[in-house]
Amino acid sequence: MAGLIPGFPHDGVVTINRVILKKGYTTDDLQERVGYLCENVKTYHSETGFYGGFVALNSGNVSNEGSTIGQAVDSPLKDKEALIVTFWRSFEDHEKSHKSDTFQPLFNQVLELCENGNEEIAYNMLWSGKAYSPEEAQVAKDAKQEFARS
Repeated sequence: MAGLIPGFPHDGVVTINRVILKKGYTTDDLQERVGYLCENVKTYHSETGFYGGFVALNSGNVSNEGSTIGQAVDSPLKDKEALIVTFWRSFEDHEKSHKSDTFQPLFNQVLELCENGNEEIAYNMLWSGKAYSPEEAQVAKDAKQEFARS
């Protein structure tokens, strides 16, 4: 995972928050509040277990090639649902960050715009990786061709 989140350990913890915006709030509201929250975590917890994170907004696209629950055209949660994903050394380090006096006020401001309240799930990392370079991909294809069983 070194190419995605530098230094993230193979046995690290990933947390995922699912945010659904309340009526009357915009993605700009979400970006501003989450931006302040993320800056706080980077400032106060980069030395105590935080490795990085990202926020992703539901684009509305549904993959008909990757979905097995029907052939939807688009998601009704487009521009209303976001995932906040963070990477930590341990679950304990994550929990300590949430108890911080500087974190709580900013966290509460994010919660104000959440229709679904908040449930943050922690996952133990099982696998991660980045794409091959063109040269590496060719070597992998050649090896598959030579050694793959039919």
